[in-house]
Amino acid sequence: MSNFERKREEKNDAKERDKMRREKIAGYFLNLSQLTFVALVLGAITPIYTNVEIGANWYVLIVGMALTVVLAIIGSKILK
Repeated sequence: MSNFERKREEKNDAKERDKMRREKIAGYFLNLSQLTFVALVLGAITPIYTNVEIGANWYVLIVGMALTVVLAIIGSKILK
């Protein structure tokens, strides 16, 4: 194998590793988005239907929705 072929293979391997790394990091952020939605948004909505004092639940609901959207956008940008 010549030096040129070896360098070309190393370059292709590096590109493939970078692509895989980006996909995994994007998947991580998208999963964080899902977990944030479930934990904060659905967790804040539950007391509304059980007639418990709502108080700070609106704050948690809004922050949870905003964080869900931000994490989903970060994951999407990494994939692009």
